[in-house]
Amino acid sequence: MKLRKVTAASATVFALALTATACGSDDGDSGSSGGDDKKITIGIKFDQPGLGQKTPDGYEGFDVDVATYVAKKLGYTEDQIEWKESKSADRETMLQRGDVDFIAATYSITPERSEKVDFAGPYLLAHQDVLLRADEDKIKTPEDLNDAKLCSVTGSTSAQNIKEKLAPKAQLQPYPTYSACLPGLQNGAIDALTTDDSILAGYASQSQFKGKFKLGGFKLTNENYGIGVKKGSDLKDKINKALEEMVADKSWDKAVKDNLGPANYKNEPAPKIGDIKS
Repeated sequence: MKLRKVTAASATVFALALTATACGSDDGDSGSSGGDDKKITIGIKFDQPGLGQKTPDGYEGFDVDVATYVAKKLGYTEDQIEWKESKSADRETMLQRGDVDFIAATYSITPERSEKVDFAGPYLLAHQDVLLRADEDKIKTPEDLNDAKLCSVTGSTSAQNIKEKLAPKAQLQPYPTYSACLPGLQNGAIDALTTDDSILAGYASQSQFKGKFKLGGFKLTNENYGIGVKKGSDLKDKINKALEEMVADKSWDKAVKDNLGPANYKNEPAPKIGDIKS
């Protein structure tokens, strides 16, 4: 009788332990905590209009649309997405620490970054370009930037690259952010702003600037935007499949048009997965 009591008590404890373990288990599915509470954490930019921007109404931009589409293909609804700001300098660390499941934040694929994280994609081929006033008729080639006032943003090498390689007489004008350059470009304090054409198109697509700026179309570099994941993550293949489906069903084209179209952005065709342009 005594043995039966001990056995019954042990069985109860064992059952409770199993229940507790099941409630706290992690099935290894990235971003999922199981059941109705599952979520996925995605890194984006919060301050890039047209690409990744936090607004009073939520989050919007091309990168946001791409990330949302991918998340849905992975089995997550929009309300199961947790957006996290991913500043350029923090992206590799955030992935390595597991702060996010993946990052879609104008994240150019480079050999140096690929040593630290894996990339799905690319999902957009951008180029370094210049943004000009809509009525600008003197700057038609990169060399025409000689003697022009070129916005130089702290921490960016884009303007310096132009001065060193294409227009040595360009006058670099320091501004704290790209957003701060736009009023200066509009009022003539500067003649051109340079960074990725997708980013420039995003800024120019803002309602207060529509029709006031144009892209030079210089295509100075190739920037292959990829979706970053932790090294060795099985999400890479799943995201690649989702990106292919996004292109196939024309959702990709719609996302480009909706977010960057107002600036007359002449985007490259959707790149093939794994096709990195040097």
